[in-house]
Amino acid sequence: MDALDRQIIAALRANGRATYAELGRQVGLSASAVHERVGKLESSGVIVGYHAVVDPSAVGLGVTALIGIHPTDIADDNEVADALSELIEVESCYRVAGDESFIVKVRVATVDDLERSLGRLRRIHGVARTRTTVVLSTRFEGRPNTSDEMGDVT
Repeated sequence: MDALDRQIIAALRANGRATYAELGRQVGLSASAVHERVGKLESSGVIVGYHAVVDPSAVGLGVTALIGIHPTDIADDNEVADALSELIEVESCYRVAGDESFIVKVRVATVDDLERSLGRLRRIHGVARTRTTVVLSTRFEGRPNTSDEMGDVT
């Protein structure tokens, strides 16, 4: 991966719907050259997908919480992660260092729904307890790195 690939990635992170021609204008290549590079980035696993960014409140998910998951002494992290992936309200799951094994981001419609979600999380085999932080507002989220920030990544 070279500097042009990094520029293409930065442009796609900013606008995943950009055409190859638009990307080419941004990075100084032809549309066909960009198409070839994007194809290689996809086939090598650097680019793993594209998605729509949706306003959670607009689809009725007005409550966001970050939940730390403390494991039992005999918990199997893979089994806990698999069980977490079955819960539709769990948007993201991070394996972390420290007292907690995982931190998950949950989005639900109401605080009552959050309470029910916490009950489901606590019933997962291997979960000893949870620690919940309710998000009051989101200042920014899912922000793409700029090409300058990605320049030193190898």
